[in-house]
Amino acid sequence: MIRSLDARTLGLDAVAAALARSAETVAPEIHHAVDEILAAVRTRGDAALLECTERFDGFRAPSAAALAISPAEFEAAERGLAPTIRAALVYAAERIERYHAAAVPKSWRLTDEHGSVLGQEVRPLDRVGLYVPGGRAAYPSTVLMTAIPARVAGVRDIVLVTPPGRDGAVEPVVLAAARLAGVTEGWRLGGAQAIGALAYGTATIRRVDKIVGPGNIFVALAKARVFGEVGIDMIAGPSEVVVVADAAADPAWVAGDLLAQAEHDPMARAVLITDAGGLLSAVAREIERQLAALPRREIAAQALAANGALVQVASLHDAVELANRLAPEHLELMVAVPADLLPRVRHAGAVFLGGHTPEVVGDYVAGPNHVLPTGGTARFGSPLGTEDFVKRSSIIEYSPGGLAAAAAHLTALSRLEGLEGHGRAAELRLASEGRAKA
Repeated sequence: MIRSLDARTLGLDAVAAALARSAETVAPEIHHAVDEILAAVRTRGDAALLECTERFDGFRAPSAAALAISPAEFEAAERGLAPTIRAALVYAAERIERYHAAAVPKSWRLTDEHGSVLGQEVRPLDRVGLYVPGGRAAYPSTVLMTAIPARVAGVRDIVLVTPPGRDGAVEPVVLAAARLAGVTEGWRLGGAQAIGALAYGTATIRRVDKIVGPGNIFVALAKARVFGEVGIDMIAGPSEVVVVADAAADPAWVAGDLLAQAEHDPMARAVLITDAGGLLSAVAREIERQLAALPRREIAAQALAANGALVQVASLHDAVELANRLAPEHLELMVAVPADLLPRVRHAGAVFLGGHTPEVVGDYVAGPNHVLPTGGTARFGSPLGTEDFVKRSSIIEYSPGGLAAAAAHLTALSRLEGLEGHGRAAELRLASEGRAKA
C-alpha cells in the first residue's frame, strides 16, 4: 500500500524525481467559476455575497448585515466551552503568543561616519483578514495561529471569515478561539466570495490590507487572483511530512507520525527516509497495524498509496540531502543526535528534533506557526509569523557632511543612467550651502 524506494541503487536524483509532485491541474471550469465570483463581488458587492452564500453554503441571509457575527455570538461561544477544551485553547494560545512575541520585528537606527542617520521603521498593518475553513470540520487551531501573531504584531482590525452552515451558524469552538485570540470582527462567509469581500470591500464589509489562512482550491485560486489588490501569506497545498530516522528510532512512533499526516487528506504526503533497512520493514508493519484502528483509515490509506514512500539511503547525510530536495512543510529528524544533522537542513517549513517531538505538537501547542510553506515552496517561503503582519519603511536622514561626501558619486551614477536632474538635485543643496558660508 505504501511504496518502497532504494536510493542506494536508484540514486538521489531518481528518487527525488519519483517523489516530486506533478503540477496540480485545475479544471478550467474552476478557474472560470472563481473569476466569475470575484467579478461579481467586485461589481455588485453585498448582493453578490448574499447570492453566493445561498448558492454555495445553503444559507439565505435576509441582508448583508446578517452575515456579521455579533459580539454576543462570540461571547456565548466562549461561555459554552467545555472546561477541557477551554484549557487546551488557553494553553496553546499562551505558547503561541510567547513564541511570536519574541519574533516581532523591531525598528532600528545607525549613524554613519558623517553623522547621517539610516534605519528602518516597522509598523503594523491596519486591517487583516483571516480565512478559516469550515464545513466538514472545525479548525480553532488555525484561528489561534493566524489571529495571535497579528495581534502581537499590533494589527488594529483582525477580521475573521469562515463558512456558515445551512442555518447560518458558525462552529462555536471557532468563535470561542477567535475571542480568545483577539479577533475584532467576524463574518459568516466562505469560499472565493469571502476572499473577494476582503480584497475589494463592499458597502457592508471594509476591505483589508492582507489575507492569510488556508482554504480549498477555490480559496487558493481567489487569493492568487487578488494578490496585488491586497497582500496574501501563501498559497497552501496538501499537508506533508518527511521523517529522517536512524536505526534507533521507534517504528511505532515513525508510523504514527506518517499516519498523522496521511489522515489529513488523500493528497497528503508522508515519507520516511532512513539508512536502516530493518526500520523500513518494521515501520511498514506498524503502519498496517495502526491503520486498522484509525477512524480516517480510508483517507490515510489513499494518501499513503498515492503520495507515501519508505526510502532507504546509504547514509543520514544522503537522507537530509534528499529531504532538502523535497523541501517539505514538516521535517522530523528522529535520530540519536539531531543537532548534528540540523546544520545540513536548508529547506523545510518547520524542523522537529528528536523522538519526543512529534509533528503534532507543532500543529497545536508548541508555539511556532502551523501555517507553513507546502509543495516544495520551503525553498523560498517561510512560516506565517509576526513579520507577515508588519511593513517596513526605510529611514534616511543625511547630514550636510554626508551629502557633500556623496555628491561626486551621485553625479557620476545619475549621469551614467542619463538622469542629469538626479545629480543636480544634490548639487543645488551643496551650492546653496556654499553661498551661505561665503
